[in-house]
Amino acid sequence: MDWLTHLIWNDLIWHNGKLFGIDWGFWKAVGWLGNAIFSSRFLVQWYVTEKKKRVVVPQAFWWLSLVGSLTFLCYSIHQQDSVFIFAYAFTWLPYTRNLMIHRQHKNAHVACPACGKSCPPQSNFCPNCGARLVAVTA
Repeated sequence: MDWLTHLIWNDLIWHNGKLFGIDWGFWKAVGWLGNAIFSSRFLVQWYVTEKKKRVVVPQAFWWLSLVGSLTFLCYSIHQQDSVFIFAYAFTWLPYTRNLMIHRQHKNAHVACPACGKSCPPQSNFCPNCGARLVAVTA
């Protein structure tokens, strides 16, 4: 078993004085951090979708998208890689807009007068208790 530990540690994890064979530095860490943040958004979306048993794109998905893409942009500018600079130069726009829409929608919710639960905009009845939220006009 010692040979297996030696193989894993010396050849895969720590090789030639480098962790995973990567020459680490500040900007390399920034690039990997951006990758981790950007990639984690799919795990968040998958988790929330499974939990609610319907397809959901939570607010956290857009925050992770925004922070991850801006981190990637910083890294690509430092690397002076025009392909990646262009790839991430404008991705923050739809992420920011989706966060704005999310906030507007959240602020448009109304409190149920009967149970106090927050109800979606333009709902006529509270999904929690069934109380009337707005007067129905004829």
